[in-house]
Amino acid sequence: MQKHVALYVRVSKKRGQDTRSQKADLEKWAAAQNAPVKWYADRFTGRTMDRPGWNRLQEALDGGGVSAIVVWRLDRLGRTAKGLTALFADLRTKGVNLVSLRDGLDLSTPAGRLMAHVLASVAQYETEIRAERIMAGQEAARAAGKAWGGGRPGRRVRLSVEKETAIRQLRKQGKGVSEIARVVGLSRPTVYRALG
Repeated sequence: MQKHVALYVRVSKKRGQDTRSQKADLEKWAAAQNAPVKWYADRFTGRTMDRPGWNRLQEALDGGGVSAIVVWRLDRLGRTAKGLTALFADLRTKGVNLVSLRDGLDLSTPAGRLMAHVLASVAQYETEIRAERIMAGQEAARAAGKAWGGGRPGRRVRLSVEKETAIRQLRKQGKGVSEIARVVGLSRPTVYRALG
């Protein structure tokens, strides 16, 4: 089996983010290489390694089909030091290199391995600081008597024709409102209104 270089891109689920900036640099890098490449992508949080695109890449790794993983920045792989350091150890055991373009990191060198562990710790630190800021902001809002989240009372959520059709089909199949809400990604009251 011929091995390939895995080009991995990831953005969070937040609206407005896309992978164009990552892909541009990775495409330039890939064009200068002599090895076959394969793209893997996720629109998922970096706090977990259980992501669809990453899981496909992990299968290829476990099958011995990957020679190297190339990312735009190390934080695209993940944001926990524990997850990243476990990944580094797994890659070294499998003889798979890791390259991070923006970080100038190459796991095949001692300096690259040191830098990888430092950057993994920094990524976790940033995640923890961000969570602390969010919690502090929420606490300040509560203390000021402010509320957030949810829609204005009486505001009707606009449903696409596809979602309304899916809701009705799932109901005909005997699915409960809670299950339908999970499947279509809406609240139970919205599902009730759609069925109304």
